[in-house]
Amino acid sequence: MENKQIEAEAATLQRLLSHLDNNKQVQNIDLMILADFCRNCLSKWYLQEANERGLDISDEQAREHIYKMPYSEWKANHQLPATPEQLAAFEAKKK
Repeated sequence: MENKQIEAEAATLQRLLSHLDNNKQVQNIDLMILADFCRNCLSKWYLQEANERGLDISDEQAREHIYKMPYSEWKANHQLPATPEQLAAFEAKKK
């Protein structure tokens, strides 16, 4: 039973990553404002969990796993500058 639960959780994460990949127009700052996490958070969580299980991966490898491409490529092709409205909403959320 436990293996099936782990498999379901892993499949759910893969669906989330696929959903995010199919919706690149959703900016990380929007995710942070609405859900208090973003793709970068996912990559940090993945890195931590991988390292705790003895997998030797770098921050860049973790990001590439989440973004499905090098982070620098994703950033150059899909990340827009934050608008003043986004920045204001982000700051308001932090308070």
